[in-house]
Amino acid sequence: MIETINSPEDLRKLSLEQLPVLAQEIRKFMLEHVSHCGGHLASSLGCVELAIALHYCFNTPEDKIVWDVGHQAYAHKILTGRREGFKNLRQFKGISGFPRINESKYDAASVGHASTSISIALGLAIARDIKKEKHSVISVIGDGSFSGGLAFEGLNNLGTLATDLIIILNDNKMSISPNIGALSRYLTRIITDKRYQKIKDEVWELTGKLSTLGTRIRSLVKSIDDTIKHFVIPGKLFEDMGIRYLGPVDGHNIKELVDMFKYLKNQSKGPVLVHTITTKGKGYSYAENDAIKYHGISQFSIDTGKVISGTLRKPSFSEVFGATIVEIAEKNKDIVAITAAMPDGTGLSLFKEKFPQRFFDVGIAEEHAVTFAAGLALKGLKPVVAIYSTFLQRAFDQIIHDVALDKLNVVFCIDRAGIVGEDGPTHHGTFDLSYLRCIPNAVIMAPKDGTELKNMIYSAIDYNNGPIFIRYGRGTIPEENLQNQITPIQFFEPEIIKQGKKCAVLSIGDIFKNVQDAIRIIYSNHKLDLTFVNCRFVKPLSKVFYLKIFSQHTHIVTLENNSLIGGFGSAISELATEFNTSKGVNPKILSLGYPDNFIEHGKIEILQKQLQLDPESIANKITEFLNI
Repeated sequence: MIETINSPEDLRKLSLEQLPVLAQEIRKFMLEHVSHCGGHLASSLGCVELAIALHYCFNTPEDKIVWDVGHQAYAHKILTGRREGFKNLRQFKGISGFPRINESKYDAASVGHASTSISIALGLAIARDIKKEKHSVISVIGDGSFSGGLAFEGLNNLGTLATDLIIILNDNKMSISPNIGALSRYLTRIITDKRYQKIKDEVWELTGKLSTLGTRIRSLVKSIDDTIKHFVIPGKLFEDMGIRYLGPVDGHNIKELVDMFKYLKNQSKGPVLVHTITTKGKGYSYAENDAIKYHGISQFSIDTGKVISGTLRKPSFSEVFGATIVEIAEKNKDIVAITAAMPDGTGLSLFKEKFPQRFFDVGIAEEHAVTFAAGLALKGLKPVVAIYSTFLQRAFDQIIHDVALDKLNVVFCIDRAGIVGEDGPTHHGTFDLSYLRCIPNAVIMAPKDGTELKNMIYSAIDYNNGPIFIRYGRGTIPEENLQNQITPIQFFEPEIIKQGKKCAVLSIGDIFKNVQDAIRIIYSNHKLDLTFVNCRFVKPLSKVFYLKIFSQHTHIVTLENNSLIGGFGSAISELATEFNTSKGVNPKILSLGYPDNFIEHGKIEILQKQLQLDPESIANKITEFLNI
């Protein structure tokens, strides 16, 4: 049946009885393809019936569906003409793992970050009203994303504007890791308490059997409804905000979903929230039992559920960070660790296990994580905040206003810096050096390998003159053996790897390995000795060190896995301009890094080659610069 569905128009030709069969086929199709190319499996398995029912009842693409984050939208993609594209899902030049406007008219918004869908959908709905159009707008948001502040800002505005908008709260009790917090407990209480719906239904049924009196009583149902809800559901959060609440609904029962959505499409007015209950990983036992592992997974065996790996894996930067912070916390009782719904992804699971009283997962709330850390630091604790580069962008103001302004001692460990591969432009960490470098009182470090990361963390914990940012990439450490001996980093001093002549190559962060290989290629081909520097610090730069480097070399090459605009290369060029004015030193400078555009998805090795940041391309760029 799945092969007959090339658009939602084809889907709507099916009978209601055929839809559960189609759901089974979609799950099987999804498993077959994601097992080969990897992807966000568990979330999408949990949303199959929801996607089918939405496209079956609503007239997409005229009616607009906004998927929050979008990692649950694979069934949506399959139903909207991209079934054949799953052969190259998340591969270079293939379809994205997330909804993208430039990929399909059925993708109402390009997404990848959490908590955005309500605000986007509200904007679409108000624009519809202004243009006097009549289509429906639907936001599909998970309970994990619902913990983000932006979701509540959207809800607050929606309650005021009171336009026609449907919010589907897809509740699977999970974000990436298990949800925590008061909102999660609130939703669980709604799910588990059936008294409200039972009482309401019985009152409605009874009054319907009464003639004139029944009509009069039904006119009072709203106040009865409110009284019952206040009694059974403390707070009555959504309806008190002016948003009608319906549910909970079984998110895997297509008939229930279709009945609900048809009612909303044809009769419902004003803002409404439909609370659906789904199972993350539905239909695949391995994913149901370990939704964290199968949230985002690489190639795996369907039969065994095991990830397919050809070589013995080195530890990742995240794992080195996690093990190191546990080592330090065993001796230093002031260490507290904070993350935003990412204890596993950031490597903090072991810390959580060993020091539960000093570990805080604040949910998808990066702004709160940073300001919360500021409060902890004000009382003399040493907060370590572990957040992905792309998600830390949400907390830019908090870093400036709440931490850096008063030089609070917070250590930020920024994971997934640089390009991250198949997740693409919404997840690449290509801007952190640029958006952090402009902040006064900040110290920014980037290690070349796992050993240096470990040393930097130890050094950062002892630093007491403001916030420190340590950024590192996704994936395994480059060195063969992680050194156990701790060698504190001498603050603001780079490391000279090799002393040469004419040209100094300045590398920052874990692009080091590619640069090292490029220098070997240059020596092999041209017998040219270049000075090679592992710069370690992006801010502040040692003026004494760099004045010496600029004075001894006619050519300078900088390399970074960050945007060239405002990044490390920019910092070096700014310093060179200052030296040219004050010291008369004027070397030629070539800066290599990421261009001024969003980088597409694909394997990291492929993207590096396209960006000319692989060893061969770097070697060619340097030799061209030197006119060799």
